[in-house]
Parts: sequence; C-alpha cells; structure tokens
Amino acid sequence: MSQTSRPMQVAPNAAILPLKYPQSVAVFDTYEEAQKAVDYLADERFPVQNLAIVGTDLKLVERVLGRRGWPQVVASGSLSGVGTGLIVGLFMMLLYPNLTLGVALLGGLVIGVAMGLLSASMAHASTRGQRDFSSVTATVATRYEVLGEHNVVQSAREILANMPGARAAAFGGGVFGGPVSGGPGAAPPAGQGQQGYPPPWQQPPGQPGYPPAGGPGQQPGPPPQEPQQGGDDTPRPYTTGR
Repeated sequence: MSQTSRPMQVAPNAAILPLKYPQSVAVFDTYEEAQKAVDYLADERFPVQNLAIVGTDLKLVERVLGRRGWPQVVASGSLSGVGTGLIVGLFMMLLYPNLTLGVALLGGLVIGVAMGLLSASMAHASTRGQRDFSSVTATVATRYEVLGEHNVVQSAREILANMPGARAAAFGGGVFGGPVSGGPGAAPPAGQGQQGYPPPWQQPPGQPGYPPAGGPGQQPGPPPQEPQQGGDDTPRPYTTGR
C-alpha cells in the first residue's frame, strides 16, 4: 500500500479544498479509518483527487492537566522568562561591548525571569480564584466523512465494498451506507421481538402485557362479551309461526 511521510498537509490555497458537487461516499469513526479507505482507493487506481476527508460533529475538548496555584504560577513564569532573558542578554552585549558574556547573560536572565514572573502573576490574579487549574483545549471531530464528486461516488462505493473488512463494517454499524444499528429502519436484533418482547413464537397466547398481533401502536380489539346474567338461557326448539 502507498505510504506518505506526513498524514496531513496544509494546503497553500484554500480554494482547492471544496468540491464542486460533493456527495457522501462513506462515514468513519476515526481519521485513520477514513485515511485507510482513501489509501485503498488510491491503490485501486481510483482518481482520488476527486475526494475529500471532512471531519464532522465537531467538539471542543478541554484536557485538565492539574491544579494551578501560586507555586505553579511562579515556576511557569520563571521558565517562560528564561528565553526572554537570553535574548535580552544578547542585546545587552551589542549595546554595551564592555560587558563580559557572563555578566550580560546573567543580567538578561534576571530581567527575563522578572518579566515572566510579573506577567504570570498578573494573569493568575486576574482570574480571582475562578480558574485554579491548567488545561489545554482542542477542537476534534467525532466522525470523518469521505466526500467525492457526484460523477465518481458510485464507483468509489463499489470499490470500497470489496475492501477487506467492508462487509463486517457494514453489518456492524452502517459505515458503508447501511442503516446504523438501532437507528430508523434498522431491523430488531435476531431472536428478539418488537420493543424488547420475546419473539412471537415464544409468546403465550392471550397473555396480558404483550403487544397485539398487529404490532406496536395498534389498538387491541374489544374484549369478548360475557353472557348476560338473570335471563333464561335455556335453548328452545325452533318453531315456525303458525
């Protein structure tokens, strides 16, 4: 199979990203699965330049790294100021040639650490104790859809149908266009009746609590009428009116 050195490259011109008349080819749960499908199409000599992988159902994920108190603020501010201090020390050597390298770098580090501590302390104090933790945020997609031009979608689907594992994926979750398990139009699990009841051949006849024979949503028929009490129910012989 074809291999790439980088899984994703940023296009210099965003105008080449949209397709003219895109249609859905397949939907996957992970980017690796979508990439594998496109790679399989490329191996089958399919014109993959007519495809695009689009991340859908975007979610904002914030990963909490830990507690952030004043000790953490001081440590992070000091580390962030080291780089600034080295740059300041180099500028001091250019502006003051009489300074030695050690004195310039030491002075620059002192200035940089002080600036880092000041900026980190002001940022932490501005939260007023409402955000005493550090975290990183990222926007991630929960599903990845392979889109293609309308004139190549059908051929792409036919090729992916022959992909190893495609049939199992179609029966397991509708990845290649089949109905999603449990969704509208999906059949009930094997050996199970409607709405969680036992299959019809295991339902005792006349047992209350089971759905009517017509299926869910159908009203049951009227109950059988009992014979009226108090009347003479003795059968009489049939006679003609003479």
